[in-house]
Amino acid sequence: MPELPEVEVVRRGLDRWTTGRTIASAEVLHPRSVRRHAPGPADFAGRLAGRTVLAPRRRGKYLWLPLTAPDGTADEAVLAHLGMSGQLLVGEPDREREKHLRVRIAFADGGRDLRFVDQRTFGHLMVTDLVPDAVGGGKGPGLVPEPIVHIAADPLEDAFDAEAFFRALRRRKTGIKRALLDQSLISGVGNIYADEALWRARLHWARPTDTMTRAEAARVLEGAQDVMEAALAVGGTSFDSLYVDVNGDSGYFERSLDAYGRRDQPCRRCGTPIRRDEFMNRSSFSCPVCQPRPRRMR
Repeated sequence: MPELPEVEVVRRGLDRWTTGRTIASAEVLHPRSVRRHAPGPADFAGRLAGRTVLAPRRRGKYLWLPLTAPDGTADEAVLAHLGMSGQLLVGEPDREREKHLRVRIAFADGGRDLRFVDQRTFGHLMVTDLVPDAVGGGKGPGLVPEPIVHIAADPLEDAFDAEAFFRALRRRKTGIKRALLDQSLISGVGNIYADEALWRARLHWARPTDTMTRAEAARVLEGAQDVMEAALAVGGTSFDSLYVDVNGDSGYFERSLDAYGRRDQPCRRCGTPIRRDEFMNRSSFSCPVCQPRPRRMR
């Protein structure tokens, strides 16, 4: 599933191609892709026609396109979650339709259209109200889509509060990787970047959060921020053809991963073979020497 860097790459592409353009029409080709839009596909399409798109925003793994109200202010947005295989693609409107095209948005200027392509249909789009941001003390985007008002700021946002994150960790009785995947504590971090952040912080994924020091929590955050910035610089991480940017291009950060997916390959710090452990029906990768198992595991 795309994580924060991959979604941010898509957001930046949408900013270039959709900001300031007026929607002429929307076509829903598969109702499952707008299943979270309770009034249904026809209402989804009708709510978009004639609306102008403002600069796209993102929090964690969610991105949204604010839509203008008649007075020019943003009151609603198209909220997107890419799921396992969702793609938001921009291209010439007369190009061949993709096999797994689910939603098509055409613009009044007749230029490049926007398409939601989703092979597995786990992703979704919906039109939703914008409400005041509940986090960040005014440092956030100001308005966020109502369905995601409960999720935490992500580590690349000005609204992220590192001290509050540390205090929340200490109150939890869980392992640090589970905490990193908890979107109510910190959003945007998934399995890949959790492993990468912990490798950089030299902490095992099962380290109990209630034993962590402020310095250790800071190392984890710094590791997450550093690895995400590095991934952004090369377009994110693409393990298959399902994650691409708005132009259909893959990212290249897979080549720079230090832990994730590198089972039995030498640690880039100490040379010890990377270990794979089962974790929440997935995998967790770590260095047995650089990231020793804690005496007490969660």
